[in-house]
Amino acid sequence: PGHCIGPTINQRIGSGKQRLDSLRNDEKRLEKLLKDVGRSVADIPSTSSGTPFGKLANKLPWPVQRRIAARFGSPREGSVRWSGVLLDVPAGTPVRAIHPGRVVFADWLRGYGLLMIVDHGGSYLTLYGQNETLTREVGEWVATGDIIARVGDSGGSDRTGLYFEIRRAGVPVNPDKWCNSRVTLPPIASRQ
Repeated sequence: PGHCIGPTINQRIGSGKQRLDSLRNDEKRLEKLLKDVGRSVADIPSTSSGTPFGKLANKLPWPVQRRIAARFGSPREGSVRWSGVLLDVPAGTPVRAIHPGRVVFADWLRGYGLLMIVDHGGSYLTLYGQNETLTREVGEWVATGDIIARVGDSGGSDRTGLYFEIRRAGVPVNPDKWCNSRVTLPPIASRQ
């Protein structure tokens, strides 16, 4: 019986290493995408009116009702940590823009599924991943509260929910320091 245990443990270790390598590669893909996006939108002026994103710490709404399944910075697997939060919400839930901006990416990205990235100017981006559908296209301007996607489990996740990140100059920042559950989004317009 002893010889049966070895391969099983080795297979698990191998499988864990593959998952870890895969997660690291997914993160590298996202980093490259963000650099490419940054170069392509560097010359786009932000026409959002109102307070700049950078001055709204703890004053922004969450894109969906906040029920955190995975916290920012918590261990994801091995040495890989969460660069955003995973919000536990059912499939089909509307995902809403938390601040005015321009859609700079709306497509599938390995490890993140159907991903929407909104540029809010001042080097701030919000990322909304694992969606089942995206409702906006690259180049479109969005207002606070606009429906930009619907929650799903795309990207190889084993659970339904919204993966949400905020980045400043390409670096992930803790959404808990920016979004506040007491700040509510406007009612959903009937045209959406």
